[in-house]
Amino acid sequence: MEVSSVQRLCLHLISAAFQRCRVSEDLCRLSVVLKRSSDSDPSTVRISISDTGIGTSLEEFQGLKFSREVFDAEKWDGVLNVQTTNIGDDEIYHYHLNLRESNSVRRLTRLPSNPKNGAKFSGTEIYLSISESIDVFLAEVIRFFQKILVLKIPNVAIELVAEEGGVPGSQYRKVFLANECNPVPFSASNVERLKSGLEDYVMKHGNSLHRKCDSCFPNWEHLKVGSGRACCAESHRSAGLQMEVVIIVSEISETSPCFRSSSAETEVLYFKDFSPCPITQSSLTALTNIDWKSYGLVLKSTAVQGGYTALEWENLPPNIHIDMVLHCYHKQYQFTPPGQKTRSNRNLIKKAAKLALDDLKEKHAGAFLSAHALKICSYAPDLARTIAGLILSSNDSEFQEECFSILGLQSQNIRNEIVEDSIQQKIISVIQMNDGKPLRSKEAASSFLFEDERLQEPNMQEEEYDAGWVLRFCKI
Repeated sequence: MEVSSVQRLCLHLISAAFQRCRVSEDLCRLSVVLKRSSDSDPSTVRISISDTGIGTSLEEFQGLKFSREVFDAEKWDGVLNVQTTNIGDDEIYHYHLNLRESNSVRRLTRLPSNPKNGAKFSGTEIYLSISESIDVFLAEVIRFFQKILVLKIPNVAIELVAEEGGVPGSQYRKVFLANECNPVPFSASNVERLKSGLEDYVMKHGNSLHRKCDSCFPNWEHLKVGSGRACCAESHRSAGLQMEVVIIVSEISETSPCFRSSSAETEVLYFKDFSPCPITQSSLTALTNIDWKSYGLVLKSTAVQGGYTALEWENLPPNIHIDMVLHCYHKQYQFTPPGQKTRSNRNLIKKAAKLALDDLKEKHAGAFLSAHALKICSYAPDLARTIAGLILSSNDSEFQEECFSILGLQSQNIRNEIVEDSIQQKIISVIQMNDGKPLRSKEAASSFLFEDERLQEPNMQEEEYDAGWVLRFCKI
């Protein structure tokens, strides 16, 4: 991993502490303390990152690479102080790391350790001093934790403390709990946690609130949730790569005080191995290559700035907002050396996203119809009116009785409007049921009311997959 700023380094250290807590499977605490010195150097902020997870490995630090700007800015002296212990260790080990040192052997200095005197515990503390605005850095850390709550890892409690040394009443303290509002059981799968976490994120406006916004979301009916998961089989080349996608479509009244005029823009949250990070170019390409029009959406543009990724839609009503999260991780926890490239997950993203969209369409009949289906639906009233006229004008009473029976209507006192409405509902139901289904032959296409223009497209080909990859896809 190449670190381009001191802030990025600190977020990397916080993320590593979170992973140590997550894999321990015990109840753990992650604490980040920012404290400005009030004595000799008031511009210096001391940062402490401590956790009660499994002990750290020095491999996490040996492969760190830094751009020249990190040291040229003179905001950090390049020193990390580390103390760590595992549950089976008899001592607490202390290390002094000088990351300005290019020679990996001279980077590390081992300091005298402290005995544990028979106590059984594990944990790590890392601290460093930087010259930085405490307010700017605090905002970065808060945003990081707001995102990490989307994963909804229930065994980790996060504490964030910021204090201006010697200034009364200057202390900021906040606790982030994954199961605070909408708890999920510890036995829940990762994708179930991701669904619940994104629901919280949406209803708490990016986790900026302590509880869900009742003015925007008085009940759960305002959320439509779809999820999909694509998996790569485990092999000697892969520890079982998983891709999970959750999409939420929310409806907010335009009279709500929180109404967002920028609802046509979707922020894409991206996680890799349980850590928030900027989306990769291959993942963004996979999203742009999805056939959004088959779900009634028109992608206008994409925007990437810093760690923020957004999709902009052309045809979204002002009271509708779409939120999306992508999580790519390995089934078995593994330490990936910094800088090591991982296999492209583009195909997995496309499959998982399509499964999430299909899940939305299946759960919410009439929503997310393709442009072709909507066009056919627009002809349904005229077609229903014509068929109703043929039925009601017939002199064959047996024919009429059979038609009424098919429509589920009683033959007594049948009005023209009732017959029209029943036929129209059945036509639209068939259109919705067939929308998006794969058409493998002309015989399959004959069940459509009108010819599907997609049959005429010359580029409808199966996706090509990397050799040696065995993919299996499962809908959640």
